[in-house]
Order: sequence, then C-alpha cells, then structure tokens
Amino acid sequence: MSKITHVVKRNGAIVDFNPDRIVNAIYRAAVSVGGRDKDTAKKLAEKVIAILEANCPPNCRPHIEEIQDVVEKALIENGHAKVAKEYILYRDEQNHRRVMNAQQGTRPSENIPWSKIWHILDWAASNELHTIEHLNKKIADGKFAEVVELSEKHYLHDLENAAKKIAERSKDLKFVFISGPSSSGKTTTTIKIEEYLKKSDLSFVPLNVDHYFFDLDMHPKDEFGDYDFETPQALDLQLINEHLIELGKGNEVLIPYYDFKLGKRALNHTPLKLAEGQILLIDSLHGLYPAFSEGISDDVKFKLYLEPLLQMKAPDNSYVQWTDIRLIRRMLRDSVHRAYNPQQTLEHWHYVRASELRNIIPYSHNADHIISSGMPYEIALYSHRILAKFEEWEKIYADNPLREDAYRRASRVKNILASVTPVEDDSAVPINSVLREFIGGSIYKY
Repeated sequence: MSKITHVVKRNGAIVDFNPDRIVNAIYRAAVSVGGRDKDTAKKLAEKVIAILEANCPPNCRPHIEEIQDVVEKALIENGHAKVAKEYILYRDEQNHRRVMNAQQGTRPSENIPWSKIWHILDWAASNELHTIEHLNKKIADGKFAEVVELSEKHYLHDLENAAKKIAERSKDLKFVFISGPSSSGKTTTTIKIEEYLKKSDLSFVPLNVDHYFFDLDMHPKDEFGDYDFETPQALDLQLINEHLIELGKGNEVLIPYYDFKLGKRALNHTPLKLAEGQILLIDSLHGLYPAFSEGISDDVKFKLYLEPLLQMKAPDNSYVQWTDIRLIRRMLRDSVHRAYNPQQTLEHWHYVRASELRNIIPYSHNADHIISSGMPYEIALYSHRILAKFEEWEKIYADNPLREDAYRRASRVKNILASVTPVEDDSAVPINSVLREFIGGSIYKY
C-alpha cells in the first residue's frame, strides 16, 4: 500500500490518491501511439509511485503537476519515448485549453466555422429564434408547429446543398465520409443523403466502422470502471485504411464483425466489394481524422461534417452550447436504444468531449460541406423529459471534486432547460426528422 494517501488537484481540491489513475494515463498515451500492453503500463506506474514515495516526506500530498512530471521522466528513462511524447503533447494541449477557457471571449476559436455560424445566426435572428425568450414567446402564441416547420426546412435545405455537391462530383468519387461529434445526427443525415442521391441514380454501399473496434478489454478504463472508447485509436485504423484502399481499387475485402454483447471482434467475417460506379458511404465520428483514410487521395473523397450549430442565447446572455445539446440527445437515445443510464452518459461525457476537441472538431475545416442539425425548437422538447434529472445531478455532484466536470455540465444544462417553456406534445415533429433519432418515433431503423 502506498504511503501517499491524498493528492492536490489543480483547483486546490484534495482527493484520495488512486494509483489506477497513473496506470490509466500511461495506458491511454500508449494506445494513442498504437501500444496496448497493460502490464507494461502497470509496471511503469509502479516506478512512478516509487519515485514519488522516495521524495515524499510523511503525510505529503503531491500536486497533480508533480505526478505528471514524474510520469514523463519515467517514460523517457525506461525507453518509451513515443509514449512520453504523446503524454507530453496531450498534457500541453490540456494546459493550452485551460488557458483558452480562462480567456474565453477575448479571442476567436480556430475550431469554429465562423462563416457558417454567421449564416445560421442571421437566419435565427431573421426568424426571431435567436433567444430562448423569443422561442418562449412563439410557444405562448401557439406557434410551436410553425417553428418546427421553419427549422426542418432550414436543415433540409442544407442537406440538399450537400447532396448536390456530391452528385456533381459523383463520376470521380469512391467514398463519402459523414463525420461529426457524438449525437450530431450522423445516422439520420446519412440515410437522408442516400435518399436524395438515389434520385440521381447513384448507388451507395454503407460501411459500419463499429465492426473495426478493438476488443473491449484492450480499451483504456478509468478508476470508475468507465471505458474510454471515444478516441480514434479505439478503432483498428490501420485495418480500416487498408480496406478502404483495396475497396477503392475495386478489390474485395473481408470486414470484421464486432459482437457488442461480448465486446469481442471476429476478423475476416463479411465480404465487401464495390461494383462499378458504386460509392462507399461511411458514417463515423472520426471520418475526417487523417489516419482514418491517409492512403486515399482527396480527389475520390467527399467529406461532410455535421454539428448542431444552434445559435440561441439563454437568459444570462450566454449562447446555448452545442455540446450540451448533444449530451441531452445522447442521454435520450442511449436510454432507449442502448440501455445506458443517462447518469452514466453524464459521467462519461468528459471522455466524449476530450476526444472530440482533440480528434474530431480540429479537422472540421477539412470538410467539403458543413451541415447544422441544430433545431431551435428542440430544447423545448427536452425540458419536461429530463430537467428533473439535471436538477438531481447538480445536487449529487455539488461537493464531489472527482465529478467536477459532471457538476458543471449538470448545472449549466439545468439552467437552460429551466428557462424554456416545455412542450410535451411532439406530434409537430416530422417522423423522418433528425430529432426522431433521439426522441423516438422515427420511420428509420437505427
């Protein structure tokens, strides 16, 4: 048992020392560079702890930064330079993000599609849907169905423009990638894109990249038993890339099969080949991640990026955050389709957010087209469904320093949902709406 019992977090909070956090941090860095040796991660963590204890007087409480310094040292001295580099880069990125968050509002983010945002904000303001106050007034005036119709038309117009661009390049295309962060509506949008393009006599073959997941026991796991399967390295990127290259050449490949109940993958399971003129349609979080298709020319790829780029101000004059919209969507979807408790989704969201900030959103500028799936009316449908849960979670996590992220998100979302007039009747929402992917009642099968 370690003689170190507590550590100091960056915010000054004192928490129990858990050696598993060091193991997980090292293993996560190793996974990012292709390593999957948990035993080595454990041995390196033991060396880190030994160094800390050797330099720790009785009752000492090392700071998290001190622990991370020792991790870097141990990785380098034990011949794991690639892992050390990845660990250092990730640590620097996190520090940079903390600085940027502290300076929020003083400089523009590099990861926001400002031109697209301007058009969405202009549309929202023109239709008096740019604040929750305006939305509430329209609901009070009995115009909710009108808001739904306006919002859906705006999304479909965006989608039609993307379909036209794909059709214009169809003679050269082999792949269409539909990418975006979790719960941005990729599945429904992919279906709708295919519907539009079939009218142009284009033929598509879908590729389910979930079958390329590594076995579950190879994924990093935290001290709460929560797996980090949000990173691109959760997928066998090398095999995906090899298969895409072969498919682009017109060759047949054998797609693996992933059994989600067992958390196991079987290789060489399902044959797949593109016929002459067919295009591979790929719906994936990480479709724009460079290593996903690094061996394929951009000339044969169309890259579409999706995000609910809602432009709506809350009563406190802050904008409703897109990540919060997607968090609610995923909670509603997972509780229905994946038997995943909404509270687990909240606790897991820091993994989701960390990965998308590092591996998804920075590559959005490489997209050939961006679609916003954000509907100004959707928060009114969420209020009665899940507000009470967020009120409960805010209280549960208020004094838990290990769940600081969950507390901040719960508190912020609670305030948003409490400020909107709830709408329980969702009959105005079309049965083929992208929102039906999350609230249920869709004509599509997911």
